[in-house]
Amino acid sequence: MNITVAVPVTHSTLIGYLFWLFGFTGAHRFYYGRPVSGVIWLLTAGLLGIGWVIDAFLVPGMNDEANRRFVAGRYDYSVAWLLQTFLGALGIHRLYLGKIGTGLLWLFTGGLFGIGWLYDFCTLNRQIDERNRLYRR
Repeated sequence: MNITVAVPVTHSTLIGYLFWLFGFTGAHRFYYGRPVSGVIWLLTAGLLGIGWVIDAFLVPGMNDEANRRFVAGRYDYSVAWLLQTFLGALGIHRLYLGKIGTGLLWLFTGGLFGIGWLYDFCTLNRQIDERNRLYRR
């Protein structure tokens, strides 16, 4: 008898591949909660393009791992990541997460002059996970 356990969906393979299109920046690796390799991809243009091509085959596995690792809840990871990626310097992703104070601070300082925006690339999954765990209780 096979027992299947449903894993809540936190990340989207479609969004992962959208970010993979910009894979030489490490965007998909940040999205899937791999900030160290994301920074390496960013600094090396996706390991000179070789790692980026290989990642085309690894995205589904990274997606499954992220779905098991992070908690689903009130805040959608894909929405937060799209906001961070395209409007992050304005702090819109922080406003979405209910972090009004830092969201306004990001808005008026360009994401703390870009440093806070870069910090959020490395920590956004954890921030969303913490908020979802907080509101799950």
